[in-house]
Amino acid sequence: MTEAPAHDEAHGGGLGTRLNWLRAAVLGANDGIVSTAGLVVGVAGATESRSTLLTAGLAGLLAGSMSMAAGEYVSVSTQRDSEKAALAQERRDLRERPEAELAELTELLAARGLTPDVAREAAEQLTARDALRAHARVELGIDPDDLTNPWHAAGASFLAFTAGALLPLLAIVLPPAAHRLWITVASVLAALALTGWSSARLGAAPPTRAVLRNTAGGALAMAVTYGAGTLLGAAGV
Repeated sequence: MTEAPAHDEAHGGGLGTRLNWLRAAVLGANDGIVSTAGLVVGVAGATESRSTLLTAGLAGLLAGSMSMAAGEYVSVSTQRDSEKAALAQERRDLRERPEAELAELTELLAARGLTPDVAREAAEQLTARDALRAHARVELGIDPDDLTNPWHAAGASFLAFTAGALLPLLAIVLPPAAHRLWITVASVLAALALTGWSSARLGAAPPTRAVLRNTAGGALAMAVTYGAGTLLGAAGV
């Protein structure tokens, strides 16, 4: 009777992890779309040179994707170090005061709705089976076999940002000069509507508000950078 909840909890935790990764990928792509669109649209306000637009877009794509990857690597490395430190402390506690840790696990299980007797029995069985794993999952919310991987996080952020940034870059350099701006704006707003809808669905939130917020933010970013580029271009800077 005590093994089924553990299985369900592991399954739920794995699903939650996958949803977090997917949400992070959507948000990374969204960042790539907005930042690169703002950059290339701003440059388009100052010049019609295709090579200049391509250079600026590629520079923004590479700088943004590398920055995202480095930031994610540092962030997740810190999280992983904290998880390892917490597990090391738990090992020491289990070795030095096992009875206190058993009582603590019993209290945690009882707080989840088990009766004191059932909680004690479950705690004893979990401790006998794998004490560290039991405390890591129930007390710390950590799976010792599935710690966060900074390289995976960095790679996923790099790819997500790059995928998002490619859309405005291609939209600004491929069409004829007379149509590139409006094609870029339309494609960017459509992509932002999609990422807004996706992020809302992943978070079980109403999609309409997320779509409007996302597209409005992207439109504002492009309007501001285009205005700045137009003024600089007119000034001959």
